[in-house]
Parts: sequence; structure tokens; C-alpha cells
Amino acid sequence: MELANNLFAYLRGGQIPGTNIYFSDNGGFSFQLMDTNTLSHLRGTLGGIFHFHSMSQVGILMVENNVGVFHYTEYPLNHSVGIPFSYTTSLEVIMKPHQRGFLILWNQKSILVSSNSGQIVEPVRLIRDKSFTNLDVGNANISIYSVASNSYELAFLVTENHLYYGSQSYMGTYIIRLSDQAFWSKEASLYFENTGMLQILTPVADPNFAAFDFKKCLVNVQAELMQESLQLKPCNVELLESTMINKMFTIDMNSKLKLSALMIPRMGESPTPLVMVSNPHALGFKANIIQYGNTFDGNFKYKLDIELQQQHHWGNSEFNFTANIKRHAISSITVDIADKTFSCVDLKPLSTLISVGCDTTKKIVVQNKISACAMGILNPVQLQKNYTYTIEKEAYDPVNHLGEAQDDLIVFYEYKDLGCPRLVYYDKPWKPVVELWKNGILEEIMNAEYVISEMNGLVTYSYSLTAATANCRSQPQNWSTFESDLESQQQSLWNRENYVSCHEVNQDNPLLWPNVEYQILGGRTNNRIIFGQRNGIYTFHLSVVDPFYSYCNLNTIFSVYVYGALPVIKFRPLLSIFLIVATTLLIVWLAYAIPKQLRTERGQRLLGFCSQICQICLGICTCAWLRGKLRKGLRSRRVKDQTMKMPSTSKKSVVQKQSKT
Repeated sequence: MELANNLFAYLRGGQIPGTNIYFSDNGGFSFQLMDTNTLSHLRGTLGGIFHFHSMSQVGILMVENNVGVFHYTEYPLNHSVGIPFSYTTSLEVIMKPHQRGFLILWNQKSILVSSNSGQIVEPVRLIRDKSFTNLDVGNANISIYSVASNSYELAFLVTENHLYYGSQSYMGTYIIRLSDQAFWSKEASLYFENTGMLQILTPVADPNFAAFDFKKCLVNVQAELMQESLQLKPCNVELLESTMINKMFTIDMNSKLKLSALMIPRMGESPTPLVMVSNPHALGFKANIIQYGNTFDGNFKYKLDIELQQQHHWGNSEFNFTANIKRHAISSITVDIADKTFSCVDLKPLSTLISVGCDTTKKIVVQNKISACAMGILNPVQLQKNYTYTIEKEAYDPVNHLGEAQDDLIVFYEYKDLGCPRLVYYDKPWKPVVELWKNGILEEIMNAEYVISEMNGLVTYSYSLTAATANCRSQPQNWSTFESDLESQQQSLWNRENYVSCHEVNQDNPLLWPNVEYQILGGRTNNRIIFGQRNGIYTFHLSVVDPFYSYCNLNTIFSVYVYGALPVIKFRPLLSIFLIVATTLLIVWLAYAIPKQLRTERGQRLLGFCSQICQICLGICTCAWLRGKLRKGLRSRRVKDQTMKMPSTSKKSVVQKQSKT
């Protein structure tokens, strides 16, 4: 449950094929019947189905003719099986915690272990009198009734009052019988309270009450191993530490990871450090040990440097050995001491999980060195104040592809997400410069294949390459390939999971239309965007479709301001040129033909007729002009007369008044 919510439900001992197997991807809240067609090649009874996360495999334990064997479902282990082992009676399978690939298979008369997810199943090794023998529970005449384990330790009780303790590692599982004590009870159980600390619980009945008390027995394994009767050598390592313990690290495609560990051996000892990965098909490494100084008492310190990378990129293994590069994987890495003595109870291996998959700290950004704001074309203050712009109905198609646009589209500019638009000249082929950032640090300029789409449906741009000029060997994908899925947003349809390169031969999709636009940017081609004769803002969604660049679905949005486009002319250039040339030729011809015709008798008559017409028109115009002048003069004279009469009238009235007087 720490790594996934996937569970299987099945009948152990069911016949394959035939038995039902159920699968849950939500921790067991609901189950669905599993398609067992992939298991049709298996024969026998089902011993169990397990998620082996440390190898990114699903393991199926099959039993036939008292022989058990593990089968696997994922490449490359699906082409092979584990080593067969004896399986006479049903075995309980314990998957040890922290998913390092360790298994314990046991019943009362058998105990087996595996350190590599069932590929090799072997008996435990018993240490007795400084010798090592395989523990045969049946021949030893003992019965196991309780088993406990943690990441690397193992212990079990037997009915003969014996307690066995062991250490499980990739080099083998070794156990030793501790001193005899009265542990045995059919109700007793044991578990690891901590590293090297065993807790044995025995229920004690109360005759007067229905509840039970528990008798607790704490066993300090380190103290028990120091008894002289066991004759064990002291631990040959004083210190083994690292910062990588119990962490999850991620290695993305084309990435590396560096880890280190510090080792201090016991004075006079020279232990051999050992680095192991549980899934070598997906994860490869290089290790180097150097002397790192001295302790206060003169002992040496050693540093172990480990460089991890996806196995596919190391180039050290055959192609068929590596896992599918397109598939996520998990592996554990463990640092241990190859010749560590059994008494090193507290000195456990250093181990952690490595995810070969998406690094969530990565993101992509489109470079914006020259913006429309920096050049004074747009104002960043206005862009932040609910800035809107209009897209003409002739310039865009509705994003749902249902018919043509009926009206102009008003778009609100998302300044918070887009910032200032990048400035691009319309007539210059252009390609965005994409930067890859990790943890806020610029890693590289991305050269992977990617696609862009205008989020508002603008179609006034094209691509500089076609399928033929891009050297495609099969028909390339384009946005029209994914337009049938209208329930999803367009910009999320085309991604690294469904991308198919046209540079590989594909007999199911041959190159039938070589002149179609090649709509993939980046990668091995120099494809570019060509903007049409339109000024304005474009908002693009960019998605990386290269399946070999990163396990992440890298995408981003950015805006571009296109400038420099003149208004679209109303007439066609060829028609305009034709009309200008024809008019010029007509004028030249008339300048030559008219004087020549005027010298003839017919021309003289036409000239006389035109002269008479001009005289009549001139006469009419002259009369109208004179009549206008006359009217204007008369109007002026009347006005003058009225102004002169005013003082005369007043003088006469004065004389009349004087005569009367």
C-alpha cells in the first residue's frame, strides 16, 4: 500500500486456466474480473499472484507435479521463468517490507527464501560450529509455527523450544539457533520491535475474566550473539552510513543520479563493499571507492561514490536485456558488505528505492528575450487590466470544429499565465526556443519533438516543411488525426503516449500524401512556423510528444505578438498589374491616333462639331456667370440706396418742423 493501490484476489490452488482472478486498483474497495487470456499459456495450480515493485513485475507462482516456478508478465522477464523448486505442500508467501525483492515461503515443514522476487528460490543456510549447511526442516524433525521478519532480518519459532534468527541479504540468508528457552506455546507469536529486538508474546488466560493478559519476552539479538558458546567473530565494520536511507529518488529519461556512502572498517580489517540493484533491466550504475581521510584513532575512512542511470543509456548490456524504455520502472539500490560477519546485527544494509520515471521537478519554458512590451508595442500595465483583443471571424475556426465561425471572437488576455507576448515578424519563419528547467535551474535548451496548437482556433499560420521535405518514411500525424475525439480538449489529445514518428517505416500507415503539412517541431528536422499577413496576439499550447525525452507529459502555454504585416489588398496583384498596363497602352495609342485622325476631313468635321459644342457650353456658362454678377451688383446697389435715404428723410422732417414753427 506504500507504493500502489493494486491488489489481486484469487483462490490459491485454483486450476490455471479456469480459475477466476480479480483485480483492484483502489486498495480493495472494488474489484473487477481480470482478463486471463495472457495467462492461457500457463498450466498447473495457482500458488499466488504478487506485485514485485522492486522489479516492476507481476509474478505468478505456478505449481505442477510438486514443482513451483515463478512466471512474470512484463518484458524482458516474460520470455523466461524462475528456477524451479520443490513445492510439495501449500506455502505461505511473505513479501518483506520496503519492497527490496525479498520473499519468505514457509509452512510447518519447510522454509525457503528468495532475494530477487522469486527468480531464485533457495533454502536458508544454517550456521553451526563455524560451518554452513542448508536447513532441511523435514530431516531436522522440527515444526515451524511462527515467523517474523523486517527488511533484512528473519526469525522463527519451532515447537521444540528453539528460536532461530537470521539475516537476509542478496548474498544469501544465514540463520543461527539461539540459546534454548521456554518459548514454545501454540499461541505464541513473535515480531521485530526494532532492528535486533525480538518481541515474543504469549497469551495468558485469566480464570476469572474473559480477557487475556500477555506474557512479553524481549530478546536482544545482539547480546545473544555475543555469547562465547556461539563462537562468532565480532563485526568487521564499525560504520556504514549514507543520506539515502528510506528515501525515494527519481531518475528521468536521459538523467543521472549521484549517491554516496561512508564506510569505516574495523581496525585491521579490509571488508569489501557491495552495490546491488534489484532491477538491473531498468537501472544501471557505476561505483567507485576512494580513501576519504582518517578517524581520530588513525583508522581509515572510505567513500563510495555511485552514479545511477537508466540501463538503456549505459550501453553496457545487450539490447534484449534492457527493459522497455517507454515504460516506467522501479528498482531498489542497496549498499552492503560482501564479507560482513554474522554478528553485525546493528549494521544493516543501506537501501532506498529508485523510480525510473517522471521527475516532477522538471518543467519547460518558452524563451522570451524580445517581448512586445520591451519594444513598446504593448503596455504591461494595460495587459494586466482585463486586456482583451479581437480575432476576426475569417481568421479562426471554433475549437470544437463544428462549422465555421459566425462572429468575431473577443479574447481575454491571461497576463498572469502568459506574461508579455514574444515579438515575431510575420514574414520570417520562426520556431520557439524551449528551455528545460529542473528545481529552478536551467538544464538545457530542449531539442525534443513537440507540437503546438493555437488555443483560440487561429488558423493564420502554417509550417515550412511538408511530409516529403521532412524526409518522412510513413504518413505523419497531424492535428486532424485527433479531431474526432471532441470530448477532450484539443491541446491534450496529442502527447508522448500516442505519438508515432513518421521517420520509421510503418506498413500500416504508408506515405500516401507527401505534400501534407508536417506539424511536428524540433527533433531531427528544422521545421518552422510561418505566420500569415495578420498582426495580433497568438496564444499557443506546447506539448512534448517525443517518447524518448522524458517520462513526464511536459507542456506549457505561451503567447506571441506578430507585427509588420501590411493591410491585405482588395484586388488581386495580377489583375491590378494587367489593368495598369492596359490603361498605359490605351493612353499611348490615343496620343498617337487622335492627332492623326484630326488631319483628315472626317476629323476636321468632328473637330468643328466639338468646337460648336464647346462654344454653346461656354456661352451658357458665360451667361450664367454674367447673370450672377448682375444680380450681385443690383443687390449691392439696393442696399446702398436704402442706407442713403435714411439721413435724407430725417433732414426733411426737421425742415417741416421748422416751417411750422
